[in-house]
Amino acid sequence: MPLITFMSDFGLTDYYIAAVKAKLYTSDSSLQIVDISHQIDSFDLSHASFILRSVYRDFPQNTVHLIAVGASSFAEEYIAVQLDNHFFVSADNGIISLLSEQEPQKIVRLSANTSSTFAAKDILAPAVAAIASGKKLEEIGQVVNSMNRKIPRQLKANKKMISGNIIHVDNYGNLITNIDRYTFDVLSKDINYEITVGREHFSEIQQNYFDVDYGECALFFNHQGLLEISINHGSASVLLGLAFDSPVHIRFER
Repeated sequence: MPLITFMSDFGLTDYYIAAVKAKLYTSDSSLQIVDISHQIDSFDLSHASFILRSVYRDFPQNTVHLIAVGASSFAEEYIAVQLDNHFFVSADNGIISLLSEQEPQKIVRLSANTSSTFAAKDILAPAVAAIASGKKLEEIGQVVNSMNRKIPRQLKANKKMISGNIIHVDNYGNLITNIDRYTFDVLSKDINYEITVGREHFSEIQQNYFDVDYGECALFFNHQGLLEISINHGSASVLLGLAFDSPVHIRFER
């Protein structure tokens, strides 16, 4: 039986997580459920998509991902999607389109109980349990050709400059950008460069956090291949005064 992952913006102080899990376990007490995060900022699809995009491929193929972010009784539609040989069940709010550049293998619209005020429990959880039990998507919903889509922040790059943004601030205050190693390596080959982060300027990229002394700033490409800005034993977000969507520029001297 495939694994189930669960991500939400429910927080940790209410009963909502337990109620959704109870619904799943009632359908099959042998289900294996892995919590990804329940501290996603409320209704924050960018935050949620970054977290799930960063980890879903680490799970076995055919894992079923329950996404309860922005899933309220006000959502008009709910969908189940097969994408990249994984399954995702969510409100049709655009979040799934932010997970991968691949096109979905299949999309179905779920039959929604419009009287429900707890969609994650009453609509999403039964669909997840059905998929985990082996039902095909077309058995639990109507096959459709499209879903809501969001446009992610786009990297801008040319021979003179790479312009990106901070797309995530982690629990340590590390700043993760959308500037990828491949683009940087191609444009920076044998060229001097200057990286501008807020009011600070840097001309060197390290290998990891610990290549600088305590309290100093390190820039490096992380395990995702994305440029990350950190303070060794400190918060780059606080000390540099930067947050989600702050610009980051790399200028090349040609």
